[in-house]
This record gives sequence, C-alpha cells and structure tokens, in this order.
Amino acid sequence: MKSPICAMLGIDFPLLAFSHCRDVVAAVSRAGGFGVLGATVHSPETLEQELKWIDAHVDGRPYGIDVLIPENMSTAGEKNVTWKSLESRVSPAHRDFTENLLKKYGIELTMTEVPADQPQPFDGTRALELLDVSFNHPIRLIANALGVPPKAMIEMGKQHGVPVAALVGAREHAIRQVAAGVDILVAQGTEAGGHCGEVSTMVLVPEVIKAIKPIRDVPVLAAGGIMTGRQMAGCMAMGAAGAWTGSVWLATVESETTEIFREKMIAASSRDAVRSKGRTGKPARQLRSVWTDAWDRGPDSPGALPMPLQSIISRDAFASIDRSAAAGNAAARDLVSYFVGQGVGLIDSVKSAGAVVQEFKEDFADAAEHLAALVAE
Repeated sequence: MKSPICAMLGIDFPLLAFSHCRDVVAAVSRAGGFGVLGATVHSPETLEQELKWIDAHVDGRPYGIDVLIPENMSTAGEKNVTWKSLESRVSPAHRDFTENLLKKYGIELTMTEVPADQPQPFDGTRALELLDVSFNHPIRLIANALGVPPKAMIEMGKQHGVPVAALVGAREHAIRQVAAGVDILVAQGTEAGGHCGEVSTMVLVPEVIKAIKPIRDVPVLAAGGIMTGRQMAGCMAMGAAGAWTGSVWLATVESETTEIFREKMIAASSRDAVRSKGRTGKPARQLRSVWTDAWDRGPDSPGALPMPLQSIISRDAFASIDRSAAAGNAAARDLVSYFVGQGVGLIDSVKSAGAVVQEFKEDFADAAEHLAALVAE
C-alpha cells in the first residue's frame, strides 16, 4: 500500500497492534502488520528479555514499543517517588473499601511486596530508561500516551532515526503534539479500551486531520473500536494513514488475558465496555464488572484516588481476583475485568493473531472493492 505509514515503518499493510504480550507483537509483525509492545509494566531488565525474545521470533519483521508518560499526575514535580512512599498515601478508607469488596465475593486480598526503590507507576524517568534499552534492538517506532512526550523522548527518537508517535483524544491535543515535533499521531476515539477521551473516532479522525493540516504534514492513525478491516478502510477513507488497534488482540490465543476474561469478552456487548476511574485514577475504558460498579456507583465508594495512587490499590486487587477466579471461585468471576474498548461487541470467538491480521486484509480489500464499485457506477 502507498500509505506513508508503510514507508515510515517498513511494512506492507498499515495495521498497528498494541499489546502487552510479546507473542501477539511477534505474530502480528510476522503476518504483515506491525506489533507494538506495551512496555510500561516492565523494568529495564525484564524489557531486555522481552525484546530479545521478539527479535528471535519476529523473522526480521519490524516492531515498536509503547510507554506511558502522563503529563498530569498527582505526584507531578516530585522527585524520587517510589511505590513504597505512595503506599502510605492511600487512605484507610480506600484500603478498607477494597478489602471488604473482595471479601464479599470470597476473595482474600494478597499484597505484593515491592522493592524499596521500585519507582511509582507510570514513572517518567523509568520510561526513558526503557527507551534506552529499546534502542539496543531494531525497533522502528516509539509511542507515548497521556500527553505530549517529554522533549528527551522526541530527541532520542530523532537521534536513533526512529519515528515518535503520540496518542491524542482531542484536536487541541493534536495541535500541541505536532508543535512538539512528533512524527505520527494516533487519533484515539472514546470507543477505545484503556485511557480515552470523550470524542468518537468517527468525529475525531477528520477533526484532527483538518486541525494539523495548516501546521505540518503528519500522518494520522485512527484508533478506537476498530476490530475489522472494513472499519479500517472506512477510517482511511476519512484520511487516516492506517489503524492503531488494541482490544481485538485480547481475544487471540497468544494474548496475556485469562481464559475467564476471554469468555466474558465473547459474552459482552458494546455497552459492557465502560469508562471508569476505578482502575488507574483516570478515565479508562474497561469491561464492566462488580469492581467498576462499586467504585463508580456504590453508595459507600470513597471515590477513585488520582493517578498513580489508584493503581497502588487496583494492582494487587486484580491479581487476587484473577487467582481466585482461576482457582474455581465462581463469585470472583463477577469482578474479573481488563481494559477493553466498545468493539468488544464484535468479538465472537478466540482466534490466532495471524488469522486476525489475515481477516483484516481480506475485509479491507472487500471494502475497497465495494467503494470502487460505487464510484464506477
């Protein structure tokens, strides 16, 4: 294809797949798409192991990494903030609410002991360390979410000849990103899983393209609820250079998600993907569960803490939930959840990542032929 994204990334089909699972990243790239590894949860040491594995299993095909460096957190401006130091800021009311909620469903909350020097969740300094590790591997893209990438990240990309992408949820965000010097914009609509804004993909994509056109020529990837090649073709008909996808890969055999969550995905409707602060402290779309209902609507809810404090609570809670559900606690299934977009309503089975890429290509070709036939008539 002639998309500028294909030329920039060295691919034939402009389908980008964000995943926390190395197996998905490698499988998508091997199949002709472009896998992007979510690296935020890693330390430099574990990321090095993951990237070595991808290098060995990607058959020389290109891939990228994604970090998360929020512009706005409750700890902004503070230095040397550790996970341990944040634990003391979580109020007894929030801890009691979490423990009582899990206890009601027969789940024991198990706390994970962390090293004294472990950085806070979403730590910007740690993210730059991850980028240092990544540049020792043949990555072809670095991406950031939740704000303009720090100047150091953009400079690192230019120094290594690697394009820098940034996710945006509003036209004003896109203008700021272009002014900062990013190479690719990901216009992510509210339908998306994870952190998202309030504007739909159908509106956001053309709005962003129109807003940045007078400033600089920056390719725009469409994101948010894209689960098929036909949707991808529709976004490219609006001017997008390709698609950035995430939720569709959660239902693949290679995915990091649990079997129980995959079953819940298949049973879910689009309305079951709700926007909630209950997991990270910022609005993030995820599968509705007892957890989201309790934090968002529960009469006794203390309200979600700001990022990154809410993650201090939710990480151990969800690890405990998943363990209990896997051990056979049927009640725990009601709390099982994960980040997922409104496109979950289009998921009807579990497939391999390679098969999903192939379906995207076929659906895209069918949609393109359909449009060409309409024009010809």
